[in-house]
Amino acid sequence: MAEVKPYENSDLGKKAQVEQMFDNISGKYDFLNHTLSMNIDKGWRKKTVKEISQNNPKVILDVATGTADLAIALNKIPSAEKIVGIDISQGMLDMGHIKIKDLKLNDKITLQKADSENLPFKDNTFDAITVAFGVRNFETLELGLSEMLRVLKPGGTIGVLEFSQPKSFPFKQLYTFYFKNILPRLGKLISKDDSAYTYLPDSVGAFPYGDKFVEILNKVGYNNSRGKALTFGVASLYVGTK
Repeated sequence: MAEVKPYENSDLGKKAQVEQMFDNISGKYDFLNHTLSMNIDKGWRKKTVKEISQNNPKVILDVATGTADLAIALNKIPSAEKIVGIDISQGMLDMGHIKIKDLKLNDKITLQKADSENLPFKDNTFDAITVAFGVRNFETLELGLSEMLRVLKPGGTIGVLEFSQPKSFPFKQLYTFYFKNILPRLGKLISKDDSAYTYLPDSVGAFPYGDKFVEILNKVGYNNSRGKALTFGVASLYVGTK
């Protein structure tokens, strides 16, 4: 997989650039995320929660939690007792803390700054692990997936929600035009970051989706790995077990 970074002229590694990018856009992220996806992303998260809830997890880790949208949605799983969200961007976490406080969920959801590729947790800690639109930003994809496998309990479930690429006409053509022409311009205008929403389509274009990503899950060591296309393939939900 070709490495795509947010800032072409930066000497920083991908991980540091991703952290910088999300710190830069954190204040506008939720508005942009929901607006540019026309709120379809909320439905994708609901499908992820439904999939994860099937094994009645009690302790859940949300990797690359950002502003905690998925962590908050996971709170609706009846069996959930504790949800931990981690992210490398303090700016995004700050936004998440505000939402969790407003919803009075501090006793159930905790957020902390941590590296997805070096998780600060013991082996076999979590009943389920989720990551929404985050694995695409890993510096080393297999390392991040391996770390999640390490801290997942035997029999536990991982749910990965990530952008993919539509294949059918005419949706593929419409999606490509929007993703490469409209979205970057709107994102730049609103976020004031010249690169963040150019990086988005570029990173999606370079990411192994569908069967290729399922193969990587299997290679890392997950069992029963499978993927399901959502909204004509704009996103995909991948599931595996330990």
